[in-house]
Amino acid sequence: MRLVVPPLFRLLFRLRVEGKENIPAKGPLIVASNHLSFIDSYVIPIALLPLKVVFLAKAEYFETKGFKGRVSRWFFTSLGMIPVARGNGASALSSLEQSAEIVSGGAVFGIYPEGTRSIDGRLHRGRTGAGWVVLATGAPVLPVGLIGTQELQPYGSRFPKIGKGVTVRIGPVLEFGRYEGEPKGRARRAITDEIVQAIQKLSEQEYVPEYNDHQSK
Repeated sequence: MRLVVPPLFRLLFRLRVEGKENIPAKGPLIVASNHLSFIDSYVIPIALLPLKVVFLAKAEYFETKGFKGRVSRWFFTSLGMIPVARGNGASALSSLEQSAEIVSGGAVFGIYPEGTRSIDGRLHRGRTGAGWVVLATGAPVLPVGLIGTQELQPYGSRFPKIGKGVTVRIGPVLEFGRYEGEPKGRARRAITDEIVQAIQKLSEQEYVPEYNDHQSK
């Protein structure tokens, strides 16, 4: 997948990557990005090669039966995605703990502070899970701004549109060691807000100080 998909993607779609000089050579690292389309989790790993970015994905993608299910599991696993159950508070905490384990193991972990895709195209207030993982691991954060992925594969579309251009802007690494010793809740909020501000400068989206309550299917 890593040999075939990236060059094929660049051939079919106009991918522009800005700020490559900001990409660290290795993890542990948290990659935080805005989220506009289903295809974002494929664009980011391609843009950050040779780093291997790990994302959590809905367990449903791995649970389909039959031949289609086997192909689906192979596809998502090959791209470095890990299944996780979504639902109540217990599963959310389990997801955060799993994320922290991935980062603490030296991996590069991708996260969307908004929590889910932005249907209106605006950048919404970040949920403090991003700050939770930062505090739990002490890892630096690489902010990423995606531009054009909502046009490449609009919400509800099964396949991307050939010929649509996408820009990936990569900002300088963010460090948050200064929050050590601060009250956890306040630190998580401040860290998350700072990450979202960095993403907004890259993506140039309109910022909305409200949570994105849309639940992606």
